Amino acid sequence: MKRTLLLSLSMLLVFLAGCEPLLVLDPKGPQAARQASDIMISIGIMAFIVIVVMVLLVYMLVKYRASKLPEDYEPPHIEGSPLIEGLFIGIPIIIVAVLSFISVKSNYIVEATPQGYEDQEPLIIYASSSNWKWHFSYPEQDIETVNYLYIPTNRPIEFKLYSYGPITSFWIPQLGGQKYAMADMVTTLHLAADTPGEYMGRNANFSGKGFAENTFTVTAMNQAKFDEWVEEVHANAEPLTEETFDKLLEPGHLGRMTFTGTHLGFNPPPEHDHGADEGTELEHTEYEMHAEHSHE
Repeated sequence: MKRTLLLSLSMLLVFLAGCEPLLVLDPKGPQAARQASDIMISIGIMAFIVIVVMVLLVYMLVKYRASKLPEDYEPPHIEGSPLIEGLFIGIPIIIVAVLSFISVKSNYIVEATPQGYEDQEPLIIYASSSNWKWHFSYPEQDIETVNYLYIPTNRPIEFKLYSYGPITSFWIPQLGGQKYAMADMVTTLHLAADTPGEYMGRNANFSGKGFAENTFTVTAMNQAKFDEWVEEVHANAEPLTEETFDKLLEPGHLGRMTFTGTHLGFNPPPEHDHGADEGTELEHTEYEMHAEHSHE
């Protein structure tokens, strides 16, 4: 038995050594770091509860095992213990209260501009989904990409999410939590990347047979490299036309694609912008008017 147990543990260690770290516990931005911290706090609280319960279980099984008692033993009649009942009711209430406080506080933090970036102007990116691809519009840079994102590090990113099909969920695990993209409204997601690198993004909400491949890549780089990429796109990429965009919306999978111009002028996002402040709403409206004028 000892040899079997040691062999099993050794094999488990070998298998675990080849596993990649959980992406949600390997944060590369302030929003993801906050959420990873909350996850670890929750795991710690739950682990403490499980350990205490298991210790009490072993203690009860050993202390009150039948072999220790005489054959004619009869347990005494007990009406109840106010102390024990108070602990059984009070401790769960305290646990729920603590987790609720942490969750509500964190929710307000991750829904706002990332901490430490409040004084910077965010880069606004319109992220729209269709079956089964992602379209990313950069109104400031006048660029649109399909199934990949380039973003600068150490700058807040404000994503405007919506869908040209069923409800999807925009998620970059190492940068922050997921948020829904819907057909009749725009939702806002605030993220930022502290570390350069390439990260995985995906649709986290089932949206049909092509859902599994509804993914994209995110490359975070310093501002200078990002500016070089913008110049390169304007020098080499083809312009995005309404006819081309209509073809992109057809169901199916595509690789990475890059265009100059965006679809926001001839195919604007929904008017209702949920979660945007006054300044963003105004900026959104002004951009649409400018884009429409240019298109005409």
